[in-house]
Amino acid sequence: MLVTGRHGVTRSNWDSQWREQLVDNAGILVQQLFDVGITEIFFDGSFVENKARPGDIDGYFECPWQMYTSGELETKLNLRDQHSAWTWAPNDLQLYAGKRRLPMWIHYRVELYPHLIGCPWDQGSGIQDQYGNDLQFPSAFRQSRDFIQKGVIKIRLE
Repeated sequence: MLVTGRHGVTRSNWDSQWREQLVDNAGILVQQLFDVGITEIFFDGSFVENKARPGDIDGYFECPWQMYTSGELETKLNLRDQHSAWTWAPNDLQLYAGKRRLPMWIHYRVELYPHLIGCPWDQGSGIQDQYGNDLQFPSAFRQSRDFIQKGVIKIRLE
């Protein structure tokens, strides 16, 4: 349904080919996450909504905080990725069409962020609720830009 659209609801300009490419790209990154032991990944954004041609796929994944802060996660993922696209460091952002982007977005049009499980400090996402409170990824990804609650797509390794 995310690629071909819902029968009877999808607009005539629905770009199934582009959506399929996004799914294929996300599949590469999801497999890399599974390979390093990450088992829960969540997608949202315009891709999971009724937008004919979304610009990308956004999401987050659950990760033990020690694996992230030690650098182990990034190192293991980049060993598996031909572009070494796994980084969230501000200095690694690249300019693309006038906007600074993560390398994974440049190569895959997918942005996945770590949600640190068991983290001893408050991990914000940079996204705020309607009252200006910084949200963690699970809350941030479950609301629209208009602060309306919405669902996400969960990918889980069993």
